[in-house]
Amino acid sequence: MRLVIDFGSERNLILPVHHNHILQGFIYSLLAPTLRKFLHEEGFLYQKRRFKLFTFSRLMGKFKEEKGKFIFNSPVKLVISSPKHEILQSVAEGILKGEEFRLHTNKVFIASINVFPRPNFPDRVYAKMLSPITIRSTLMKADGSKKTYYYSPLENEFNELIKKNLEKKYCLVYGEKPASGLEFRITPYNIKPFHEKVIIYKETVIKGWMGIYEIVGDPRLIQLSYDAGLGARNSQGFGCWEIWGRNE
Repeated sequence: MRLVIDFGSERNLILPVHHNHILQGFIYSLLAPTLRKFLHEEGFLYQKRRFKLFTFSRLMGKFKEEKGKFIFNSPVKLVISSPKHEILQSVAEGILKGEEFRLHTNKVFIASINVFPRPNFPDRVYAKMLSPITIRSTLMKADGSKKTYYYSPLENEFNELIKKNLEKKYCLVYGEKPASGLEFRITPYNIKPFHEKVIIYKETVIKGWMGIYEIVGDPRLIQLSYDAGLGARNSQGFGCWEIWGRNE
């Protein structure tokens, strides 16, 4: 399930180019205090990994880049998605209870908030990214130091690691491992060099990819990737997607 929030403002919205942490902070500010603390400090634990189980889009609307900032024309839109109903419900309640909202230094108002139920997914869809997919490994260099490597959609590991990541989310959401051999495959359908994005999140450099992808697999896994996000760092604004118009 997902929420679509439309923001209005009397003036243009001015945000740093790298503003994922600002959007994430806004979402956290809407949550009930106990849920906010749980997600921020604990999350949903799978072995040694912690998942927040929500994702969100880039801020969508007309904008221009000027002197290291994005200047958005009002209105703008934000999509928030999660397989956990209580997260979206808490966000919606936070909006209904609030009177004044801020995005960074911008005073905004909520023009509308809409709830979109899960679509009925077939076993093949085309996914248009609303925020970049990122997936990575930590590699050991010759000198013994560690290096983070971000995979391109053209590398085999991209699909393999995204599937493994999704299987962990499946265990958390459904309380069991997915059936052996459950298919899930993501391949690039329309990506260009400019679809590669470099985002700085709180001084951490993250590489990800926009574009359109073909996803083939079990509808339950496809649905979960839609709700929870594809790849890693979903709660930092990565991996949110929508169904692209080629789907029949």
